[in-house]
Amino acid sequence: MNLRALLIACSFLSGALAARADDLADYAFAQNPGAAVPAGASFTEADGRVIGFGDLFGHRPIVLALGYFHCPTLCSVVRDDLLDALSHAGLRPGADYDLALVSIDPAETRADAAAAEADDAARYPAAAGGEAPMPAGWHFLTGDAASVAAVASAVGFRSRYDVHLKQFLHPAGIVVLTPEGRVSGYVLGVGYHAGDLRTAVTVASTSGIARAALPLLLLCFHFDAETGRYSLSVMKVLRAAGVVTVLAIGGTLLLAFGRERSRT
Repeated sequence: MNLRALLIACSFLSGALAARADDLADYAFAQNPGAAVPAGASFTEADGRVIGFGDLFGHRPIVLALGYFHCPTLCSVVRDDLLDALSHAGLRPGADYDLALVSIDPAETRADAAAAEADDAARYPAAAGGEAPMPAGWHFLTGDAASVAAVASAVGFRSRYDVHLKQFLHPAGIVVLTPEGRVSGYVLGVGYHAGDLRTAVTVASTSGIARAALPLLLLCFHFDAETGRYSLSVMKVLRAAGVVTVLAIGGTLLLAFGRERSRT
């Protein structure tokens, strides 16, 4: 077993351990490569224009991120990582791809979207193509519960509002759509790389459908944006995954040394 295969195996083990923690896997992405996103879902742009999601189709690949603008935990980290990676990907918004940030909170308004868009354009001018406050190809969208649910269901994004935590429980990751509005691929978790996004957009631009990404369970409500740390339950899962990883690597090394000694 080479190192790459070992790391892949450990990733699956980590996902399995996470799934046992309070059935949190119910909120992981249910990946749907090739699925069509409904064109009729209605949203409001940051400038007040009402569009159907299908109005974004037929031009360029779409980098889609679902979250909400007033999220107290991981959503802002996902958005920052995404925009930072796009800043270095050598891609032009409105020419090589369109960016669609969809709020999953029906209570958020176009004013919330406009404030987030203006702030992001000012902080990430390269990702905005040097245009502010309304970059070409950027779509910060709000909509009613039915429209949000239609898009979320198509891409396998599962979430719910927790009245005790007063926030939405949902996974972290982005979805890349083909120009026709089909799911081309997923980039899960956070810490996106410019090269990975460029590859995903390139595949989508040819209407290519990538294989499902490696399962990764990273939930928004476990992350404390102020401290940059995860809650105790997640730390337990990560520690357990770390132990499994160390044991697996140790066992592999012992097996390799044993085989080498037998040869000599």
